[in-house]
Amino acid sequence: MTAAPRGSAPGGGRYGESVFRPGQAGEGERIDYGALAYDDTTWARLRALGVGPGWNCLEVGAGTGTIARRLLDEAGAASVLAVDRDVRFLSERRTPRLDVLEADVTAPHFVRGTFRLVHARFVLMHLAERERLVSALAELVAPGGVLVIGDAVDLTSDRAPATPYTAAMRAMWQGLRDTIGTDATSALSYPQLLRGAGLAAVGAEIHVPPLLPGSPISRFWADTWERSRAAMVATGLVDDAAVDQAVRYLDADDCAALSAGMLTAWGWKPEEAQA
Repeated sequence: MTAAPRGSAPGGGRYGESVFRPGQAGEGERIDYGALAYDDTTWARLRALGVGPGWNCLEVGAGTGTIARRLLDEAGAASVLAVDRDVRFLSERRTPRLDVLEADVTAPHFVRGTFRLVHARFVLMHLAERERLVSALAELVAPGGVLVIGDAVDLTSDRAPATPYTAAMRAMWQGLRDTIGTDATSALSYPQLLRGAGLAAVGAEIHVPPLLPGSPISRFWADTWERSRAAMVATGLVDDAAVDQAVRYLDADDCAALSAGMLTAWGWKPEEAQA
């Protein structure tokens, strides 16, 4: 769940540098908590799209490699290329037949070739020029292949009940927007962007994991708030005491809130016309 390469943000920061540094103790575990919360849903969608034996796959922003390994071990993919701007977690968990590439997805031609599956999750939301990047990823899809992109959707609207959790989430999204340009509303445009990139049979769905005490998603948000605390406090929406209260709230019996959703969208590259 680390994204591959992050672009410039309004505040000039980058994911993995200003916040969520891979070298920070426990960052791999934080990513794994997010994977535990979202991987099964992602996996069910990939299998429903037909991913299986013989497919060559590109996993963009591969993080600790949980989806990349499942593509090989469970789907029987012919090959998987896992790309990230920092590949230390992939290198630490080497898997036979998993190819690893350290590259910046915002760079032109960051990878060569085409793939039957191109998948990017929790990547584009942290990057500028999302429309261009969706088109660039679509160009990497082989005819008859599929592009699958997913990102978080903020559900803490003005109508959401006031709780320590919603206060912390609003501060987190604002803080990340200010520091690295994160946009937790960008996924809503993905079906249209996929269509605009020339893909067909476009579909989308949203999943909201249950926010329960001790659950992987609750632990993920607690760790995420700790690592983005400075950006959150800088917004003026919360102080350190409010962040601490929100962390305690996640494990409280009276915790009642909606986690951020994950919107997944996909589109197929039309087969080349027969001569």
